[in-house]
Amino acid sequence: MRVRNPAELVRTDPAAARVGTVEHRTVVVGYPDAELLDLACVTTTLATATELGAMPGYAVRLLTPGGRTVTCRPGLRLEAHGAIEHHTAPVDTLVVVGGLGSRAAARDAALVAHVRRLARGAGRVASVCTGASVLAAAGLLDGRRATTHWRFAADLAREHPTVTVDPGPIFVRDGRVATSAGVTSALDLTLAFVAEDHGPALARTVAQALVTYLQRPGTQAQVSVHVAAPAPTDDVVRRVVEHVADHLDADLGTAALARLARVSERHLTRLFRADLGHTPAEHVRRTRTEAAAALLAGTDVPLARVAARCGFRSTETMRTAFLAAYGRTPSEHRRAFAAAS
Repeated sequence: MRVRNPAELVRTDPAAARVGTVEHRTVVVGYPDAELLDLACVTTTLATATELGAMPGYAVRLLTPGGRTVTCRPGLRLEAHGAIEHHTAPVDTLVVVGGLGSRAAARDAALVAHVRRLARGAGRVASVCTGASVLAAAGLLDGRRATTHWRFAADLAREHPTVTVDPGPIFVRDGRVATSAGVTSALDLTLAFVAEDHGPALARTVAQALVTYLQRPGTQAQVSVHVAAPAPTDDVVRRVVEHVADHLDADLGTAALARLARVSERHLTRLFRADLGHTPAEHVRRTRTEAAAALLAGTDVPLARVAARCGFRSTETMRTAFLAAYGRTPSEHRRAFAAAS
């Protein structure tokens, strides 16, 4: 039998000791019907960072109730490293993943208690997607700002009123607690952890190895206004939406749009609320902001020209829209994308 060297042990067995170094001990909590992609985005990113020279490397353990094998969507079985209730070693980063089984996991008093116990001594606590419901059940999000997959944000806010739920960003950091949106946003959050631990150069190298973008800022919107909801079903709304997309620098006030649609302002607003869930003015603002964000990220067009092209009255108006949508200014948005390229 061939004896593997210590580096091979770390790559193939995250629980193995890394000779001569102190490991960054990471626990990922799984459960039946966890989302496999949630798990993989975290574990593969950390394993790649270790392989590419992170010192200390990441020792990752998947813990489940009873240490049992869990079946993930779409029916793949995943073997755990151990039982969460038996884990007493120190934890540097604790991550709870999401998935179809998250509601049952959040109702599992024993699992929630052990998540709370491990979180007490952890330097960082995080969730992926609906894993936020488990952190919330453990009281770890009380008084904090958090996010989750946009489809389930309203449920989280309703069930845990002490949590400030923001469905917009792909991840949110509030102190030592981080929450991320659906599935692949876990990759962005984990890359942010690598950058925090080992610097942006290694994080960039990891992203290149994974053939992914480094790194979407946490404030980036989860979904575009163009894909966040089904296409309008009402003919009037659909015509107005198409007009807005094609004429961003035109007069897109509600009165002008109502004249275009040949209905009253009140009726147009009623149609938009019923079909899209927001007013014409809100739709215009979101569409203009997203168009400006794309221009800033992908071109060197001056801010004033971006603002004019996208229908903002001034760069200050665009700045206000960006702060509301992304929590940063247009200049900061451009710099973030430039640094990641």
